[in-house]
Amino acid sequence: MRHVPTEGPERELVGAEVAQTTLPDLFSALHSDKNGLSSSAAAAALIAAGSNQIETADRKHIFAAFLARLRNPLVLVLLGAAGVSAATGDIASFIIITTIILVSVVLDVVQEHRAEGAAARLRDQVSLSTKVLRDGQAISVPAAEIVPGDIVLLCAGDLVPADARLIEARDLYVNEALLTGEPYPAEKNAILPAASRDESAFPGNLIFMGSSVVSGTAKAVVFATGRKAQLGSIAHALQKEPPPTAFAIGIRDFGLMIVRLTSLLLLFVLFANLLFHRPLLDSFLFALALAVGLTPELLPMVVSVTLAHGAIRLSRKQVIVKRLSAIHDLGSMDVLCSDKTGTLTEAHIKFVRAVDLAGNESPTALWKAQLNAGFETGLKSPLDEAILAAGPCDLASWRKIDEVPFDFERRRVSILLEGESKRLLIVKGAPEDILRLASRFEEGGSAKPVDELARQTAEATFNALGAEGHRVLGVGWREVEPDREHAGLTDESDLTFCGFLAFLDPPKEGAREALAELAGLGIAVKVISGDNEHVTRHVCRDLGLDNVVVLTGADIATLTDEALLARVDATSFFCRVTPSQKSRVIAALRRKGHVVGYIGDGINDAPPLHAANIGFSVDTAVDVAKEAACMILLRKDLSVLAEAVREGRRTFANILKYMMMGTSSNLGNMFSMAGGVLFLPFLPMLPIQILLNNLLYDLSETAIPMDRVDHAMIARPRHWDLAIVRHFMFVLGPLSSIFDFLTFGLLRVFGAGEALFHTAWFVESLATQVLVIFIIRTARPFRNRPHPLLIASSLSAVCIALALPYSPVASWLGFVPIPATLLAALALVVIVYLLAVYLAKSWVFARHQLG
Repeated sequence: MRHVPTEGPERELVGAEVAQTTLPDLFSALHSDKNGLSSSAAAAALIAAGSNQIETADRKHIFAAFLARLRNPLVLVLLGAAGVSAATGDIASFIIITTIILVSVVLDVVQEHRAEGAAARLRDQVSLSTKVLRDGQAISVPAAEIVPGDIVLLCAGDLVPADARLIEARDLYVNEALLTGEPYPAEKNAILPAASRDESAFPGNLIFMGSSVVSGTAKAVVFATGRKAQLGSIAHALQKEPPPTAFAIGIRDFGLMIVRLTSLLLLFVLFANLLFHRPLLDSFLFALALAVGLTPELLPMVVSVTLAHGAIRLSRKQVIVKRLSAIHDLGSMDVLCSDKTGTLTEAHIKFVRAVDLAGNESPTALWKAQLNAGFETGLKSPLDEAILAAGPCDLASWRKIDEVPFDFERRRVSILLEGESKRLLIVKGAPEDILRLASRFEEGGSAKPVDELARQTAEATFNALGAEGHRVLGVGWREVEPDREHAGLTDESDLTFCGFLAFLDPPKEGAREALAELAGLGIAVKVISGDNEHVTRHVCRDLGLDNVVVLTGADIATLTDEALLARVDATSFFCRVTPSQKSRVIAALRRKGHVVGYIGDGINDAPPLHAANIGFSVDTAVDVAKEAACMILLRKDLSVLAEAVREGRRTFANILKYMMMGTSSNLGNMFSMAGGVLFLPFLPMLPIQILLNNLLYDLSETAIPMDRVDHAMIARPRHWDLAIVRHFMFVLGPLSSIFDFLTFGLLRVFGAGEALFHTAWFVESLATQVLVIFIIRTARPFRNRPHPLLIASSLSAVCIALALPYSPVASWLGFVPIPATLLAALALVVIVYLLAVYLAKSWVFARHQLG
């Protein structure tokens, strides 16, 4: 026997070594005992071992984020230009350029840091917790705070929080697919393996982080956490970024499009200025400032802040967002796949009656089902609770020998019991499977062979119960040898069919209205259920869903992926499906171009939650379901989802506003500046003024994430489409440039010199850039009022621009006071421009159905 030296909990313990160690020695090595750690010892161990996390997802410090922004190539070039200005004696330019850069970077960092902090606090509300023994008492602690020496208590549905050695295990089956690739659950126990198995990578008495408990219960002592766990060796696989969403790709493509335009404009301006023999430094600074004005440097901040505000608003509607990018998927979702129990029904399941194969009352069927449910230690269901509550049952005279736990492929659970001087294997599960495994059936106290007539009678009874809306289980049994100690899958044969158990789960109050609400939002609801089609049809009729097309698990099993692809759109209900079939259905819907959501809360829901674009679970769900979900519902109700969908679409609409604003007057003004160098005897605007213009414009946009949104933008699913932004840009950009050149002509009519020209166009260009948001933010700008903060930020930016020429810093900025007559003329140009934008915008909105 090998022993672990008692070197302290900081020593790294190897799995194969731990598997061969006696528990007293292991406790000694970990400074723990059967009562677990004390609170103080756990706190000290957490400091020594670190957080029980593999990924380095620590939030970046605000100072580090600030330095990261300063490493931006454009910012570095601007700082270099500021240094050149200082070296040539232009101190005013140095101060102003540096100040503008710092204010812009600080604004970006602070806003995004606050948004990340808010999102992190929301995620912490639904972080996974684990039951452990601390100070001899069972308490729940965050999984990240598990330390070596902790005693963890696990049951079906739990994620294993760290590598641990089993102390006790009862009918324990663990899914280790993430580690081993083996799809079938592995049976675990607390027995020391034989010496010949010492080198096994996954010994039977060890459980590992990343696996999940399929059935049974366990008590285990943790010996490795975080990066020292077995999963740490494959951490790089977990850290791979998931495939980018359509939204992420759209944001990236938008940025690349702007970068290309910026590069072309930069080269054009430099070439034109050099052609006209203008000062090299001024030309360089002008081109650089123009590039900064075109670059959507606030885009990451606007996206982060908008998504974070959406997450905060969703939390008020009882939806916690784990992955911010899922908010956009939520707005794009056009198909929702849902289970039936607890979502469309009350999940308060009541036992109705037990009947034999012919439909006659059968107390024997209920009694045997109670024996099965009473001794089951695997995955408990509401059906088991209803069975045990159906009436008194004497369990004391029976002793459990073994169990074959429930799984979602077999759809049954078998219990080996001893009592009344015999040993029985009692099997409970899907009626069609129990009947298939039966060779006899009980009738009037005697057993008769299951022939074709009996099967027809059973099917008629089963269908009649389903047509009444009852969920149905089947019960069978067989007597085994008196010395039988174990039960296996092969024993589930040659059964005596005992009867059917009927249960009622009425439709949930408000589900009918919620389904109508989702349909009104353009979302098709498809029910994926383990129940049979008769029960499903009955519930559907009660919910107002008629003429439904149903596919069963048996049907899906015979279909190729291409055949399933052809049928998923027309099918409303998928019945008697396995977890893998759920994933196939969702994959087929996604291949058809749908954005698919899935809501589930059980062990069997983890695969489809992963397969969907966006997975929803509830705070009472098992760990594996909560871990797989993108969003957690604090109330399992479709009406909550309808509110969440509206919020997702609102968030998408506000991000789209920023895109359209940045590609309309802003882009047009930059083109105008570039074109102005060809026929003006001086630069259209000084580099400092361009940077200041850009800063004020950025400040005006910080309230966009909180703005109100048109009802039309919420009424149907919205998918990211760069064509909308591109079309908007090529319509409103040139329109903005036309008005800019009209302004140039107007200024020449007024005989404006260089300083007045710069000042007047600075004011006019900023006013058009900022005020256009009130026109393009909605299809009906005179009905749908903007958020007060957006009004305040936008008007403040315009007021600052108007005040600067009359302020003490005017000479530093190259501004001069604007005559009243010219100011009035500029105001008229802005008003006419906004009216023209309104007409052009209405045409674009109508073409893309944005209003």
